[in-house]
Amino acid sequence: MGDGREARFEAMYAATYEPILGYVLRRCPSPDDAADVVAETFTIAWRRLDEIPAGDRARLWLYGVARKVLANHWRGEAQRRRRTTSLRHDLRDEIAAVAADPVEASAIAEAFRDLSVDDRELLGLVAWEGLDHAAIAAVLGCSAGAARVRLHRARKRFSRALRSARSESMAVGPTRPISERRSLT
Repeated sequence: MGDGREARFEAMYAATYEPILGYVLRRCPSPDDAADVVAETFTIAWRRLDEIPAGDRARLWLYGVARKVLANHWRGEAQRRRRTTSLRHDLRDEIAAVAADPVEASAIAEAFRDLSVDDRELLGLVAWEGLDHAAIAAVLGCSAGAARVRLHRARKRFSRALRSARSESMAVGPTRPISERRSLT
C-alpha cells in the first residue's frame, strides 16, 4: 500500500510542481517564502493524498490548497508586522525617555550587560532583529514553546536586573560615571 501511495504522490508531484511553484512565486515577494508555501502545500497533499482528484483536477485541487496556505502565510506576516510595529513604537518611546534621562540609559545598559550571554541574545533577537517565538526557535534550534519560556525568563531576569541597576544608580547619584558606580571585576 505504501509503495502505491508513494508512486501516486511522486507522479502527481512531477506533474504539478512547476505550475504550483509558478502560482506561488507570482504571489510571494520572496523566493524563500514561496519555497515555504510550496513545501507546505505538498505536505498537505501527502497527508490528504486519498482526497486528491485524479488527472488534471489534482492541479486545481493543489491551487486551492496553495491559495489557503498563502492566506495563512499573509495572516502570519500581518501579525508579525503588527507585533514589530508595536515593539518599534514601544522602543521609540523608551528611547525618547532614555535620551531625556541619562541615569536611566546607564541603568538599562548596566542591567543588559549584567545578563548572561544567552539572555542578551534572546532579548536582542526580539528587540533588534524583530523575531517572533517561531523564528527565535529556529535560530536556537528548539521548539517555539521552549523559545517562549526562555524569552519570558530572560525578560524577568532583565526586569530584576534593571530594578537593581536603577536603585543602585539612584543611591550613587547621577553625577558619577558608571565605572565609578560599579566595579567591573
